[in-house]
Amino acid sequence: MRDNEFTVLPEQMAVTDQIAHHYKEILRLLGEDVEREGLVKTPHRVAKAFQFMTSGYQKDAEEVLRSAMFHEDYRQMVIVKDIEFYSMCEHHMLPFYGKAHVAYIPNGHITGLSKIARVVDIYSHRLQLQERLTMQIKDCIQNTLNPLGVMVVIEAQHMCMQMRGVQKLNSITTTSDFTGAFNTAKTREEFINLIR
Repeated sequence: MRDNEFTVLPEQMAVTDQIAHHYKEILRLLGEDVEREGLVKTPHRVAKAFQFMTSGYQKDAEEVLRSAMFHEDYRQMVIVKDIEFYSMCEHHMLPFYGKAHVAYIPNGHITGLSKIARVVDIYSHRLQLQERLTMQIKDCIQNTLNPLGVMVVIEAQHMCMQMRGVQKLNSITTTSDFTGAFNTAKTREEFINLIR
């Protein structure tokens, strides 16, 4: 099994069955024949998909960072950019997806680079708002590594804007948040130039 593969554990199957039951009722209320061949297994597939898309609730992002935290006297910007993510908007439970760019300036501790991407995954695998996702990633890194500063920029497309509502297919939402050294415009500009 790949490291990022999701499996519903035996102790979670009762929850899967309950979620599937409710999806079956939703399909019925929408006017579908839930016994139709193409829909018979759909409620369980959707239940498992939602359990995967919200699996971040069962993970501790700060613990992930601490698991690969090292003493290092490096005090220049560390950037992990173009981290792809998929999340679910809590308002309509439709996907939003895009890229996160994360930078921090170490203050005696660094972490494994893949752990930054894992932090993004953990918080994005929850019902979310892009603004909150941006702050959670920033706060996790700041609280765990205590760097001189952190900056997070997220660029995303929201299916709730593209499939419904205003139906603007090419709109991209950008959010940012920062701490410490990134309060200086020059440091922020350096980061923005490096992720372009």
